[in-house]
Amino acid sequence: MPNIAEERAQAWREELRNTMKAKERTSLTRVHMPELDAEYRSHNNEEVNLGLTAEMAMLEAKRCLDCANPTCMEGCPVSIYIPKFVKQIEVGDFLGAAKTLKETSALPAVCGRVCPQEKQCEAQCIHVKMKKQPVAIGHLERFAADYERESGNISVPEVAAPNGIKIAVVGSGPAGLSFAGDMAKFGYDVTVFEALHEIGGVLKYGIPEFRLPNVIVDVEIDNLRAMGVKFVTNCIVGKTITLEDLKEEGFEGMFVGSGAGLPRFMSIKGENFVGVMSSNEYLTRVNLMDAASSESDTPVFKGKHVAVIGGGNTAMDSVRTARRLGADRAMIVYRRSEAEMPARLEEVKHAKEEGIEFMTLRNPIEFIGNEQGRVTHMVLQEMELGQPDTSGRRSPVEIPGRTETIEVDEVIVSVGVSPNPLIPQTVGGLQVSKWGTILVNQDTMQTDIPMLFAGGDIVRGGATVILAMGDGRKAAASMHEWILSKKC
Repeated sequence: MPNIAEERAQAWREELRNTMKAKERTSLTRVHMPELDAEYRSHNNEEVNLGLTAEMAMLEAKRCLDCANPTCMEGCPVSIYIPKFVKQIEVGDFLGAAKTLKETSALPAVCGRVCPQEKQCEAQCIHVKMKKQPVAIGHLERFAADYERESGNISVPEVAAPNGIKIAVVGSGPAGLSFAGDMAKFGYDVTVFEALHEIGGVLKYGIPEFRLPNVIVDVEIDNLRAMGVKFVTNCIVGKTITLEDLKEEGFEGMFVGSGAGLPRFMSIKGENFVGVMSSNEYLTRVNLMDAASSESDTPVFKGKHVAVIGGGNTAMDSVRTARRLGADRAMIVYRRSEAEMPARLEEVKHAKEEGIEFMTLRNPIEFIGNEQGRVTHMVLQEMELGQPDTSGRRSPVEIPGRTETIEVDEVIVSVGVSPNPLIPQTVGGLQVSKWGTILVNQDTMQTDIPMLFAGGDIVRGGATVILAMGDGRKAAASMHEWILSKKC
């Protein structure tokens, strides 16, 4: 039987090709996302990016050439049907675009805000090959998802009839939520177990509201609830409840998406002084525990001279948070040059606009404290770039005899994280790497314990939201096949 809806979609897409030639489309200039004023936003927690208007979105959508071979999709870990939703925006079918996004993505409003589109879908856009700016796929994704939410006409993806098979998910971060959404579509009875009191994992505790408002995350989670997904908070799998307990309760499969929440430090002198903390602790306390409030039970120190060690997105989130909490001097200290920073270019741009100081080619070698045990200064070793390392970035090399000492009253260490060790330590027979990550079949995300699948940071050791979501989708498809094979 022909798919009438697809035939109609193809018809109007052909019509669009005829009404506007490719040369006209490629001559259009990429739209610019409106932003809050830098001075204003650096003193509050309002979202920095303001989103596109309908007119801007439709104009940007006209830049899409609707390629016969849409290479943009090859760069999307969750396989969003990009040309289709973009063309729906072009003709004003905004709700249809949102529905298309939800066919493969459980978190379109989130991904439209925090995914590194410039390194993924947009990097594969045909415009890039023509030495032009890519179609703003991320901006359009955000627009469609926001339009649907603001309209109140929120669609719920179609789910199969319940099959009565119970599936457990450990962790409510992007990997777990993506997995849960796809399994619900297959008809499974899905329960997500979260150790903290809020659902969302790193989306809630790790990303500030000026980049990803909590209300956005909550709407996406409510959509999963509408699909039948259940959530249990304040439950630590491996401690509150074990894998054996879950088996006894009738769960036939489990996905581990418990993340990488164990902070790393630098093992240098003075690192135990009061005022030196990990970015995980800092952001979790501020984002999830309202530690910036004067009435908080667990207040966070609001430094005036704050140094953040690292050059990734988490470092940018930390230093921009410190600025908003009143830091007069907020610094990024990074041992390589700015060109080697893994943070998104947009985050670096926003940080600079907000007055963040970038101290590149410097590496802390010692923290100095006062008699009360609080950090007061930091000794920095000047660096230069040597040969590329295994990541392809040039390795930092010390310049002998070149150091400087600067005043600090708070230091936030953001040099990486390690996987949450609880599941690997409490599940007998589970194979892990020397870094503590769970070993899986990369094609299926299945561990050597057949009923247990895993993805996201607990497997990768550190990844983007969208890569974690891609793992969740792959694991869901594989677990579904595995369960079907058992039932045959």
